[in-house]
Amino acid sequence: MNFKAEINRRRTFGIISHPDAGKTTLTEKLLLFGGAIQEAGAVKSNKIKKGATSDFMEIERQRGISVATSVLAFEYKDIKINILDTPGHKDFAEDTFRTLTAVDSAIVVIDVAKGVEEQTEKLVEVCRMRNIPMIVFINKLDREGKDAFDLLDEVEQKLGLRVTPLSFPIGMGYDFKGIYNIWEHNVNLFTGNSKQHINDTIEISDLTSSKLDELVGENGAQTLREEIELVKGIYPEFKKDEYLDGHLQPVFFGSALNNFGVRELLDCFIEIAPKPRPKQSEERLVHPDEDKFTGFVFKIHANMDPNHRNRLAFVKIVSGEFKRNTPYLHVRHNKNLKFSSPNAFFAEKKEIVDVSFPGDIVGLQDSGNFKIGDTLTEGEIINYKGVPSFSPEHFRYINNADPLKSKQLNKGIDQLMDEGVAQLFTLDYNGRKVIGTVGALQYEVIQYRLEHEYGAKCTYENLNVHKACWVETKDEKSEEYKDFLRVKQRFLARDKQNQLVFLADSMFSLQMTQQKYPSIIFHMSSEF
Repeated sequence: MNFKAEINRRRTFGIISHPDAGKTTLTEKLLLFGGAIQEAGAVKSNKIKKGATSDFMEIERQRGISVATSVLAFEYKDIKINILDTPGHKDFAEDTFRTLTAVDSAIVVIDVAKGVEEQTEKLVEVCRMRNIPMIVFINKLDREGKDAFDLLDEVEQKLGLRVTPLSFPIGMGYDFKGIYNIWEHNVNLFTGNSKQHINDTIEISDLTSSKLDELVGENGAQTLREEIELVKGIYPEFKKDEYLDGHLQPVFFGSALNNFGVRELLDCFIEIAPKPRPKQSEERLVHPDEDKFTGFVFKIHANMDPNHRNRLAFVKIVSGEFKRNTPYLHVRHNKNLKFSSPNAFFAEKKEIVDVSFPGDIVGLQDSGNFKIGDTLTEGEIINYKGVPSFSPEHFRYINNADPLKSKQLNKGIDQLMDEGVAQLFTLDYNGRKVIGTVGALQYEVIQYRLEHEYGAKCTYENLNVHKACWVETKDEKSEEYKDFLRVKQRFLARDKQNQLVFLADSMFSLQMTQQKYPSIIFHMSSEF
């Protein structure tokens, strides 16, 4: 198969939602349809100790939540699909924001009973900023929930989306009888007793047909006819161009746990979802079908295999072919690196690949060369934008609880910070280390992983910091800057890249500092 055909058959997307909307379950059912797994591990069931395929860290299995983005690839109808299953929990939002730089489209999962929740709003906002095409999947239809039209209104109002349903439920909760697939003009009936078996789909191109009455009863058929009429009257017609530009979002209904409505979503997705898209770098717009390879690191994961202490850098390929054992330029270090065993992913299972194409995600063994946002090319100096570190919201001193293990602790902190799970600041005036995170749950994860993956123990002490701001000045020799360094000495620290950071203890203190030193710029993210 030639290079262009390989690009055209790739679809790379992220699944985003509030925790517990059924994101990981949907991921598993998509894999089930792709023949990638034979049986789904019920995410919450303690009887099935397998756990979800995409949750491979021990702490994820214990909590029943995803704390790290995992990458899964499978083939379906000759289309190569790369899924990035992201954490829904707000404490791990930074990982999700960064992952959204590596996807070409997104599926937003919404719980039928809870509707649009806070975390969904934040993630959709990021997608809208980047014009990422989105499909909405309203999940858990076999439970009692909100009316379909109310949900569609809520999605439009709260998320600011312009939606059009491509499937519609027949009944809801206990009365749930199935789904009418507007996209393919057929009816898929639900039998709630068989969890794994998928019913045959019945072709109904004409809703006035008496066959519909036989299938779902007279009342159900009449209600459906009225509702579909209403859908056609209220919602815009689906146009692929509008969806690809991020101006129209198709909506599907289903129940991922019962495998219901998932195939319809997948069949439509491979038809309409975008192929790998061009990406803007600081220098120019890079197109996927260019001959020369370029790619960027959007995630680093330490200890994918706890027995081997390995670090993997996840690289999204933007253009050209990535070939094994070929030297590529690491732009930030300006040196060539060669990779003998690039990995393709299936959760924690990996296989070595010889050639990867735009849209694919490859894992590269990393001995500490990479940080998030690094670019690899065939020689051209390109820097991809938009993989920033955000200002943390929680700050704590980290202390060594076992003096004999200080080497392990330092190595562990160093590697976990490279992953971007949190940020490390070293205070200028006493050298103490401070960890800043987006969410408090991160501290638990860091403590757990330091102990179980590095054999090191740590304790925390609270630190009263309101915001971390990266400091930029045009003139380091100015009196104003020198005065700032002297007066604010106790609040200054260095991040891992040795950039100067001001740790403001309150909003008031930050405002006063900005007024007192007008020539100094304080940034809320590290990318400026």
